[in-house]
Amino acid sequence: MERIGFIGTGEISKAMVEGLCDGAETPPGIDLSPRGAATAAELAAAYPNVTVRTGNQEVADHADIVVLAVRRADRREALTGLRIGADKTVINVIPGVPHEELRELLDTDADLVSAIPLPTVRERKSVTVTYPAHPVADALFDRLGGAQPVADLTAYNVCSSLSSTISTHYAYLAALTDWAARHGLPTEAADRYLRSLYQGVGRSLADETRTLHRLAAEHETPGGSNERVRTTWFDETNTDALGATLDGLLADLEKPE
Repeated sequence: MERIGFIGTGEISKAMVEGLCDGAETPPGIDLSPRGAATAAELAAAYPNVTVRTGNQEVADHADIVVLAVRRADRREALTGLRIGADKTVINVIPGVPHEELRELLDTDADLVSAIPLPTVRERKSVTVTYPAHPVADALFDRLGGAQPVADLTAYNVCSSLSSTISTHYAYLAALTDWAARHGLPTEAADRYLRSLYQGVGRSLADETRTLHRLAAEHETPGGSNERVRTTWFDETNTDALGATLDGLLADLEKPE
């Protein structure tokens, strides 16, 4: 079984380690860099197969699969001078960093794969987009809920842009809670009801035989209140504003600094 090394130990690395280890009969050997020392120490204490190494190079030397998971702003400081052998597989989860830049920083001929793991990989319930398709990387993410390889870099960056809408969804629910509280419903009651409401909506997404447009239609009655909110608030202006925001993000991802 391949040994997996993480350079950068933040939320995504933590979620991947937990997904690979919790309940696994034979979890892989895992090496962590000291970046994010508190999280690394917590994971090493929780799982006997996890080792915290003294530095990034030691992680790269021991691992068969090297996951690059530092912040985008820190990538040059963290990766410059690091050497990764051609026999390794490098998985990059830093958004907006092209393979050409990574090859220059790492001076490596190793196979490079970009991926978009989400925190729910810890529950092994999250599909992870990868580019390009690679048997080692895709097998790793199949263990964490499934891999979804895409055909080209543009498709990958589109998926990365889509993944950037998650916190907006939670903020939308928080705004609904705040609105309900202003109209006299206790915050705790509004929070509980909205969680229940949208967990039920989320479960309907598991039925892939129904398109998202069909699901929307099935949740409203012509002339009813759901249709009223959708057509008066999420109107053409707001739809265009959302599209423009995502267009700008996509442009930034395709032309990184």
